[in-house]
Amino acid sequence: MSRSFSLISLLVSFILLSAAGAVMVFAAAFLYISPKLPSVDALRDIQLQTPLRIYSRDGQLMGEFGEKRRSPVSFQEIPDTFIKAFLAAEDDHFFSHHGVDVSSLLRAASQLITTGSIQSGGSTITMQVAKNYFLTQERTFTRKFTEIFLAIEIERALSKEDILELYINKIFLGNHAYGIEAAAQVYYGKPLRELSLAQMAMIAGLPKAPSAYNPVANPERARIRRNWILSRMRSLGYIAEQDYKTAISTPISATAHGTPLDVDAAYLSEMVRLEMLDRFGRNAYEDGYSVITTVDSQLQHVANQAIINGVIEYDTRHGYRGPEQHWSLPAQIDDDKRDELAKKLVDIGAVGNWHPAVVLNTEDKSLVALLASGEQTTLNWDQGLKDTARYISEDRMSYKIEKVEDILKPGDVIRLRMVKDKDQQQWQLSQLPKVQAALVSLDADTGAIISLVGGYNYQKSSFNRVTQATRQPGSNFKPFIYTAALDNGFTPATIINDAPIVFNDSSLGGTWRPSNDNGTFNGPMRLRQALYLSRNLVSIRILRDLGIDKAIDYVGRFGFDTKALPRDLSLALGSHSLTPMQIVTGYAAFANGGYKISPYLIEKIIDRDGNTIFRANPEVVCRHCGKKGRDAIAGIDEEYSLDEILSQDTEARKYAPQVLDDEVVFLIDNILKDVITRGTGRKARVLERSDAAGKTGTTNGPTDAWFSGYSGGVVTSTWAGFDQNQKLGRREYGGSVALPIWIDFMKVALKDRPERQLKQPDSIVTVRIDPDTGALAHPGQANAIFEYFRSENAPQESDYNSPGSYGNGGGQEPIEIF
Repeated sequence: MSRSFSLISLLVSFILLSAAGAVMVFAAAFLYISPKLPSVDALRDIQLQTPLRIYSRDGQLMGEFGEKRRSPVSFQEIPDTFIKAFLAAEDDHFFSHHGVDVSSLLRAASQLITTGSIQSGGSTITMQVAKNYFLTQERTFTRKFTEIFLAIEIERALSKEDILELYINKIFLGNHAYGIEAAAQVYYGKPLRELSLAQMAMIAGLPKAPSAYNPVANPERARIRRNWILSRMRSLGYIAEQDYKTAISTPISATAHGTPLDVDAAYLSEMVRLEMLDRFGRNAYEDGYSVITTVDSQLQHVANQAIINGVIEYDTRHGYRGPEQHWSLPAQIDDDKRDELAKKLVDIGAVGNWHPAVVLNTEDKSLVALLASGEQTTLNWDQGLKDTARYISEDRMSYKIEKVEDILKPGDVIRLRMVKDKDQQQWQLSQLPKVQAALVSLDADTGAIISLVGGYNYQKSSFNRVTQATRQPGSNFKPFIYTAALDNGFTPATIINDAPIVFNDSSLGGTWRPSNDNGTFNGPMRLRQALYLSRNLVSIRILRDLGIDKAIDYVGRFGFDTKALPRDLSLALGSHSLTPMQIVTGYAAFANGGYKISPYLIEKIIDRDGNTIFRANPEVVCRHCGKKGRDAIAGIDEEYSLDEILSQDTEARKYAPQVLDDEVVFLIDNILKDVITRGTGRKARVLERSDAAGKTGTTNGPTDAWFSGYSGGVVTSTWAGFDQNQKLGRREYGGSVALPIWIDFMKVALKDRPERQLKQPDSIVTVRIDPDTGALAHPGQANAIFEYFRSENAPQESDYNSPGSYGNGGGQEPIEIF
C-alpha cells in the first residue's frame, strides 16, 4: 500500500513539476517574445494586395492587372455553408477557443504519430492569421511561440467575424488566387455565392496544400481531400446525410478560368495600365485602384465587331490563301491518334473566333475536320466552300472552286469560324486575315474616348494601330489644307484646274508627276467639287498658291506637330505619317464647330477605400462662355456630368480654345457633307443623316485606306492596311475598306442621338452661281446652283473672275511644268 502510494505521489510530483516547468518555459518565452510582438492593431487597417481593375463608364470590367488575383469579401458575404466547410477543414472549435486550441494541437500530433501525416491542422485559424500577416514560414520553436502569443492578442483585439474575414481574404489557394472569391472565379468561373456544396468543400481543402490539392492539376488528390472535408462536415452535423452523398458523388468540375471580363477592350486596358504605371509605379498593380474610363461598353462591342467584319469582308474579296500547315496522317486514325491531333491543335490555339482544325477527309462538296476540343465536324458545300476562290495576288483570284480538293486535302490545318446562318450556329471555312484595321471614336465636345480598337485581335498582335501606327493619311488629310485655303481668300466656288502638272524639285526626289487615283483629269472645277471628289491635282495647286509655310502654320491649329510635316507639295496629298488618334483629334474641330480638344481615356481613379483620388478635367467646348458666362456647354453627354462641370469654380473649369472662325468651319463642314451626299463617301448615305460629314483617304499602292467623319457630336476615324505596307489591291480604296467599318460603328453610335447642324453665321451669305465658272449666275440661268460665301468674298457681278479664281482657272493648259 505504501509502495503504491509512493508511486502515485511520485507521479503526481512529476506531473506537477512538468506542469510547473511548462509554465515556466511558457512564461519565459512570453517574457522574451512579448516585447518583440508586432501590434495587432495594424490588422484593423490592413491593406491587402489587390489588382488594378479597369471599368467602362457604365461599370463593365474591361481589364485586370496584378500578380495576385484577389476580390476581398466581407464576413456577411460569405455563405454559411462555406464557413462550415472551412471550419471542418481547418478549425472546428474556432468560435469557442481563444486563439489556441489545445485539443487540435493534440489531435494533429496524434495523426502524425498514427498515420505519418496531418489531415487537420494543429494551428487554429487565428494562428494562421498571425502567421500569414506577421510571420515568415520558418519552422522554429520561437516562431511557433510567437504565433501562439499573437493569436491570443488577436483574439483580444478583434471579433471572430473579423478574424475569419482576414483569413479567407488572405490565404493563397493556387493558380494566383488569393482569397475565396478569387478562387471561386479561378476554378469555377462564377462568384462565391453560386458554388455548390462540393465546390465549396473543394476550395476549403486548398489552404493546407494549394499545389498538391489543386483540382485542375491533381484532380484525384483534390477529390480525396474534398471528400474528407465533406465527411467531417457530416460528422460535425453541418450537413445532412443526403447532402453528403450527393456531394461526394459529384465529379470534379474545376477548370482554369481567366479573369471574366465584361467587354473586350484589351487595347484600351493596356493604355490605362501604362498610364497607371506611370502615375503610381508598381503599386498600381497592388493597391486596389479602380479606374473608370470614358468608354461606352456597348459601343466598344460594336466597334470590335465592325473591325472584325471589315477585315473578313476584305479578306474574302481576295480569295483563300490555303491551309496554314500540312500534317501527314495515317490511313486509319484511332482514338490515340485523334487525341494527339487534338492536342497539337490546342497548342496552335484559337485566335478570337478563328479555331484551328485538321482536315480528316474530303469529298467533292464537303470535308470532315477535327477541332481542338476533339469534336469532329462536317462542312457542307454551303459552309464557306461554294463561293471560295484561290488567292493569286492582291489583284487576282482564281475562278470559284468546283470541288473541295481544288484547295484542300486530308492533313491540311485550316481555320473554322462559328457563324450564325438562318437562326442556327454552324462552322464555316475561314482563314486568319493578314490585313489589319483600327477604329477610334471620340466625343467631339470633350475629347472623351468612346471606343477604340487597335487591331482585329489583341492576342494575335498587341500593337495598337490607333496610337502607335504612323501611316500616310492620303486624302484624309486634305480637309485641313482646304480649311486653310478657305480662311485665306479661297471660296467653295473658287475655280482650280484639275490638269496634269510636273515638278522638278530635288526635295521631291527629282521629277514628280502627281496624278489622280483614276488617272483622269476634269479640267477647271470648283473647290467644293475638288474636295468631295478627292482630286489630287487641285489639292496640289491649292497648296502651291496658298504657300507651304502658311499652310503648315495653319494646320498646326488642329494639334499636328508642324515640325514633323514635310515642307513640300506632297503635304497636299497626305504623304506624311500620322496616327489615327492624331487624325480623329483634328476632325473633332470640324465636328464641334472649330474647337481644339484633347483625347482622354481616364475619367476617374478610385482607391481601395472608395475615395476618388483623380477626376478628369478636360478642356470642353463651350460655345457661349465668352459671351454669356455659364450658358450652355453644347452637346456634352450627361454621362460626363455637365452639372458637375458647371458647378466647378470658374478658375477650375477649362474650356477648349476656338481655333477656327465660325464662317470657316461652317464652310468646310458643308463641303464635307457633300463627300457623303455626292462624293467618295456615298455609301454612308445609308445612315440617313443630314449632319453626317467626312472624308475618305487612300494612299499610293494603295497601302492605306481611311475614313474619318462625324455626326451627332461623335467623331470617328477608321484605318485599314497591312502592317508591312503590302498593297491592298488596285480596286481597294478608303471607300471600300475603311468606310464600311465606319458605317457599321456609326449606325449604332448615332442611335438616339439627334442631328447637330452648325448654325449659319450671319456673315455667311447664299448666292446663285454658275456651276462651271463659279461666277454669279445670270438671271434665269437654268443650271444655276446655290453656294455659300463669306460676305466679303461673295461674287457681285455675272462676269465674276475675282482673285479667288486660282490655279490657272481661266483656261486649261495640257500640262504645267514647274
